[in-house]
Amino acid sequence: MAYWIIKSEPSAYSWDQFVKDGKTSWTGVRNAQAALNLKAMKVGDRCFFYHSNDGKEIVGVAEVVRTAYPDPTDKAGKAVTVDVKAVEPVKATVTLAAIKAEPALKDLGLVRQSRLSVSPVTAEQWKRLSKMAGGR
Repeated sequence: MAYWIIKSEPSAYSWDQFVKDGKTSWTGVRNAQAALNLKAMKVGDRCFFYHSNDGKEIVGVAEVVRTAYPDPTDKAGKAVTVDVKAVEPVKATVTLAAIKAEPALKDLGLVRQSRLSVSPVTAEQWKRLSKMAGGR
């Protein structure tokens, strides 16, 4: 299993809306590196759901339920999307400030490439972030 961070502005698509929907297609990703990350996702991979711009915090956990396929919102036909389902909210949100203050997370994609909407998370980073979010 691999781990990821997927980002959305809460005004565009919030965690609450995601929970209400239960499942969604992660459309609209046009950055080449983020698209490569989408293509690398496998069914069962876990994702932190991160509110960007407003909030700047990890708010929940999602799971990949369908691997990459053509993004129907891309008229050029080049972009891909994956389907993800909401798993659970985190017990304690993890702010960007808290992430940046944690030395073990200095190489996290969210810190190094902050504009990337989909970025990988190592198993060690996942464990640390999970602990910060009130998990095991």
